[in-house]
Amino acid sequence: MTALAARLLRHRAGPAAATLLALIAGVLILVAMGTLVESGLRFRPEPRLWAAADLVVADRTVSHTFKEFDGETTTSTVALPEGGTVDAALVDRIRRLPGVTTVAGDERVEIGAPAATGHGWATYAFSGRPIIAGAAPRADDEVLADSRLGAAPGERVDLVVNGVSRSYRVSAVADTGTTAVYFTDAQAARLSAHPGRLDAIGVRLAPGADRDAVRQLASAAGATTYVGPERGAVEQSANLAAHELLIEAGSAFGGYVVLLIVFVVAGTIGLSVRHRRRDLALLRAVAATPGQIRRLLIGEAALLALVASVVGVPAGVLAARWVQGELVDRGFIPAGFPMTGGLFAVPAAVGTAVLVAVLAALIAGRRVAGIRPVEALGEIAVEPRRGGRVRLVAGVLTLAAAVTSGGFTLGGTGPTAALAGAVGMLYLFVIAVALLAPRINAYAARLLTPVLSRVWRVSGYLAAANLRANAQGMATVLTALVLAVGFGGSVWFLQTNQERQTIAQSAAGTLAERVLVAPGGLSPDAAREVRELTGVRAATGVRRTQVVVRSFDGIAPVAAQAVDPAGITSTMDLAVREGDLADLGAGTVALSATQASVSGWHVGDQADLWLGDGTPSRLTVVAIYGRGLGFGDVTLAAQTVAGHTAGVTDDEILVRAGPDADAALAAWSARHPGSAVLDAATRTRLIGTDLALSAWLNRLLIGVMVGYAALAAATTMVLAALARRRELALLRLVGVTRRQIRRMVHAEQAGLLGTAVLIGATIAALTLGALVNALTGSPIPYVPPLGGAAVLGGATVLALATTVWPVRRLLRVPPIDDIGTRE
Repeated sequence: MTALAARLLRHRAGPAAATLLALIAGVLILVAMGTLVESGLRFRPEPRLWAAADLVVADRTVSHTFKEFDGETTTSTVALPEGGTVDAALVDRIRRLPGVTTVAGDERVEIGAPAATGHGWATYAFSGRPIIAGAAPRADDEVLADSRLGAAPGERVDLVVNGVSRSYRVSAVADTGTTAVYFTDAQAARLSAHPGRLDAIGVRLAPGADRDAVRQLASAAGATTYVGPERGAVEQSANLAAHELLIEAGSAFGGYVVLLIVFVVAGTIGLSVRHRRRDLALLRAVAATPGQIRRLLIGEAALLALVASVVGVPAGVLAARWVQGELVDRGFIPAGFPMTGGLFAVPAAVGTAVLVAVLAALIAGRRVAGIRPVEALGEIAVEPRRGGRVRLVAGVLTLAAAVTSGGFTLGGTGPTAALAGAVGMLYLFVIAVALLAPRINAYAARLLTPVLSRVWRVSGYLAAANLRANAQGMATVLTALVLAVGFGGSVWFLQTNQERQTIAQSAAGTLAERVLVAPGGLSPDAAREVRELTGVRAATGVRRTQVVVRSFDGIAPVAAQAVDPAGITSTMDLAVREGDLADLGAGTVALSATQASVSGWHVGDQADLWLGDGTPSRLTVVAIYGRGLGFGDVTLAAQTVAGHTAGVTDDEILVRAGPDADAALAAWSARHPGSAVLDAATRTRLIGTDLALSAWLNRLLIGVMVGYAALAAATTMVLAALARRRELALLRLVGVTRRQIRRMVHAEQAGLLGTAVLIGATIAALTLGALVNALTGSPIPYVPPLGGAAVLGGATVLALATTVWPVRRLLRVPPIDDIGTRE
């Protein structure tokens, strides 16, 4: 059967090429994405700071246990956005345990410029690493510098610590394994953002010592003990962030991309098999058994999938390398992040392609394989019925599930949950259309018959009759077009809406005319100093952070800002809907309307949440505002987060001042090297640039999905057009001219495309509207005029080019040559 399958494929080059193209693109995407996800999953951060430790005690996650709807208990765990800390007193308690030989606590210091991490000398002494040159720091103005900073012993370096530039003498240089600076222990304690707290504790044990005692002591203090490879996860490295990014990106989009590929490949193979019913029925008529037919279809599908893998795997590996380079260039992952060679991604991609192709072929050919030999040729002489009640019921239930998924989208916490619900709703809508497509086609044909006949006259009448008679056959074409329009009109515009709303809310809500920024952050005292300048009416320090809140499926981090409440209503307008932002202070919180709705909080309620370092807090809700995208879903007073963030600096200072303050602000900036004074318009433009950069990965993944959907539509319509050679030949033999046939095809495409665009645009509007409403509170999404025209125009050009061109090619062949051609 394999030899026969290969021979049949050679004689069916058109359908085979279309199926092969869909499979090649599918394997390419699966290998590329799978390689990236596999790299994230297989990454194991190596400990550098704590390489010499047997145990590391730290607090890096927060967990919450809750009951599901079915009564089962589930624990949700998330990484702490700011990294947790442990009590410094724990060092002495661990040191007194039997078997403990050495203990060191890490006083972590955030250095803004140059980008580095600061530690106390005890941490370096614990590591046992040698000093390349110089001696250990002994004075408060001395440091050991990593060799990557390019400083030599005796030289002075300027470090921006806590928003203040300080000069230090380099007493020693060493290879610390990362870009780091080591202060004296006393100086590190003074500079730490967490007085009395430590970032982590390293422990060395004597041979055979019991580790359980350390674990029990750490657990009692609310910390976790890390051993072996887990020690690397304690260190907040760029590689660890890249590892999380790749896994999150794969989790958010990988499943939907796989589902899309399954959907496309199954549709393409199903249409190819359906258009070969005559061949398969003839085989049944000459006594081929159902098992032989099935083995034939399996052989063809598997052969195409394997050939596609030969081309798609190398192309996918190259695509993964290109994406890796782009991720490095755009700052998503560091240059040294280890990327795997697709050890598991390649077999998984090939296996998925073969499995999907084989199953699709079996499902598509089940009717022809199952009919009696004497009935085979009669069976394919007429158009198959439009599907029974099972298909109708399944379509209606899927449609109901899509509407239900819209409810989850509206209740999703944050962009990731909302996007997952929206894309799920989109798929369910498209599947419902696929199940109901024969009935949709038949109903649309009846409605369009008068219009097509009036516009295209005889050709329009023929087109309407064709659409009615071939409602089942055109179901796959309708589904492919709806898929392309639905994806292009919804998921593609998601990022545009989010960026546009974020920029608009930020611009509208920023009342300050000037903004102070600095690469290493601004000192907490900077806002107070700026308020005292001539001409300054108000100044508000803003620090970006995150908090952890409960969501419908566990807990999740959300964006937050910590502000100096003094004069906040003069520098920013958060569009308060309830309460008063002037009441913001220690122990209180203001929430966006979206977050308040998701969490069920109102003004006056007690909001239970976790600060960025995992500290549980109960805060009184004093205001609910509408501009959550522009300013974060949670607004806290700076006093509330003091000591609970990785650093103590403000990211920016919003300044409300007149023109007479420009000179004073310029003079203040000159006294603080690295700081700059921006106008509000420049700040808004920079926000847009940052958003576009951070959204690049989302756009890439969405572009892959939209592009593959368009490819599916193109191959499906080309395949459907090429399968009409006998039909068109028969029309020409009974007197229909070429011009009338071309007009008939145009009329058919107008009817089919109009139906697909109407349904696809409706699905896109519902999906995009639900998602935008979940993110912004507005049910009306923004669709760029050029973007909308590109989607509709692209669908039109796609439909016409992939149908008119094949038909024109068929019309060049004399009809007598095609009338006996096997479809």
